[in-house]
Amino acid sequence: MTSASTPTIRRATPADAETVSRLATRTFIETFGHLYPDEDLQAFLADAYAVEKQRTILAHPEYAIWLLELGGVAIGHAAAGPCGLPHPEVAPGDGELKRLYLLQSHQNGGLGARLFSTAIDWLQREGPRRLWIGVWSENLGAQRFYARHGFAKIGEYEFPVGRVRDREFILRRERGSE
Repeated sequence: MTSASTPTIRRATPADAETVSRLATRTFIETFGHLYPDEDLQAFLADAYAVEKQRTILAHPEYAIWLLELGGVAIGHAAAGPCGLPHPEVAPGDGELKRLYLLQSHQNGGLGARLFSTAIDWLQREGPRRLWIGVWSENLGAQRFYARHGFAKIGEYEFPVGRVRDREFILRRERGSE
């Protein structure tokens, strides 16, 4: 039995699409909102985190999203699935951690590591596989975290948010390495 003060992680279902949409929007704004003109930010959020888009992802068997909840309230989420990063070495069967976000008020307490482990374990449920992550070039904390877990930078790409193009790093971890 868990108490209301014990965070829990559960796999989201299509019924959670509105919660995922709301949480993804809020965590993106908290983390990156200051970087973009409002018009670009709002257009990006309306597309990337639309409820119906989240529902489609949640219903797809090759993708998974987890919710980190505290007292029944979602405070973080992680998403994983087949790798979609623009790198020539991405191969069928490669997995990607697509999102890992916590509300700022709940960061730096080990909860992100729990979400990360949940997603990575799911990505490797059928055995070791090559894993990928895209991370903002200026998010040094995330880069250090991923490096501690065996990920190394092997490329870059531009991530569009409206007219703004962010410099993103492509990180990879080979099969069976940690």
